[in-house]
Amino acid sequence: MTTTGPRLEEITPANLDAALGIRVRPDQEHAVAPVVKSLAEAYVHHGVAWPRLIVDGDRPVGFLMACLDIDWFEDGSVRRSGLWRLNIAAEEQGKGYGRFAVEAVAAELRRRGSMELYVTWHPGPDGPERFYLGLGFRPNGETSGGQTVGVLELDRRR
Repeated sequence: MTTTGPRLEEITPANLDAALGIRVRPDQEHAVAPVVKSLAEAYVHHGVAWPRLIVDGDRPVGFLMACLDIDWFEDGSVRRSGLWRLNIAAEEQGKGYGRFAVEAVAAELRRRGSMELYVTWHPGPDGPERFYLGLGFRPNGETSGGQTVGVLELDRRR
């Protein structure tokens, strides 16, 4: 049976090298951490980090990592879930994989009962703000580590 269209795969020993091979465009490297750093963070944030390889057919095309019920301010006052990292391979950009990734995280968060999906992005003309705004995210007035915080209200009926 052949699966058509993109899908998410859990990171395993069998696909680790494929995940580590995902590289964004050089002009985007300042705005998103490399996959190796994300996987290290997933290791130390076990149970909160949700890393996945984005695959189309047998081709690795990207990597995402969601955060699930993370202690947002690290003081126990606010818990949020959202998209922590999104790395689409340079040669695979513009093909809908970023949109797929956001929709897949939204579906997982809905399944877990979340009503909102958070994301942060590097501000400025070379950042992904247009992409996230185009998907319906809205800045909530906060910043985190110098990045804009955006939120997408999740429709429970989907």
